[in-house]
Amino acid sequence: MSRIGRKSIGIPDKVTISVDDASVVHVEGPKGKLQWQLPQGISVSQESGVLSVSRSSEDRRVRTLHGTARALIANMVEGVSKGFVRELEILGVGFRAAVKGDILDLSLGYSHPLEHPIPADLKVAVEENTKIKIEGIDKQKVGQFAADVRAYYPPEPYKGKGVRYKGEQIRRKEGKSVK
Repeated sequence: MSRIGRKSIGIPDKVTISVDDASVVHVEGPKGKLQWQLPQGISVSQESGVLSVSRSSEDRRVRTLHGTARALIANMVEGVSKGFVRELEILGVGFRAAVKGDILDLSLGYSHPLEHPIPADLKVAVEENTKIKIEGIDKQKVGQFAADVRAYYPPEPYKGKGVRYKGEQIRRKEGKSVK
C-alpha cells in the first residue's frame, strides 16, 4: 500500500471539498476554487474534517496513481487555504525585472528585453528590480512560471550571474589560471 496514499488529509475550517458524479474533486477556500478530475480506480471519502483517498484494485496503474492523487488533493487544499509563493533573485550587472500590466519585463543582458506573459490567476511582484515574488493557489502553475522565468538565464557557475531561486546554492567553478 502506498505510504503517501494512506495518509489522511486534514481539512481546514474554511475549506469545503466535494466530489461530483463524474469524479471531479472541487476544493473551495478563502483564496479561491480549484478542481481536478480523479483518475479511474481512485476514490475519495470524507469523514468529520478528514479526507482519505483509496484505490479500487492492486493494478499497477492504479497503484502508481494512489499517492499522486492524494498529494495533488493535499496541494489543492493547501493552495486554497494558504496559497503558494516562489521567490526568484536576479544577479548580474544591469540585470533587472519589472511588471508592466500582465507582462513580466526582464532585462537579462540580451540585445532585446524578454517579455513573459503573466497568467491571470498568478500575482507577480518585483522588489528592488531584482527580486521577483510569484504567488498563486495552484502549486503547479506557480512552480512552472518560476521555472520558465529562470530558464531565460539560469545561473552560470563562474560568476554566479543569472536568475536563481531564493536561497539556491550555486556550485562555483574556478576560472582559468595563469601558470
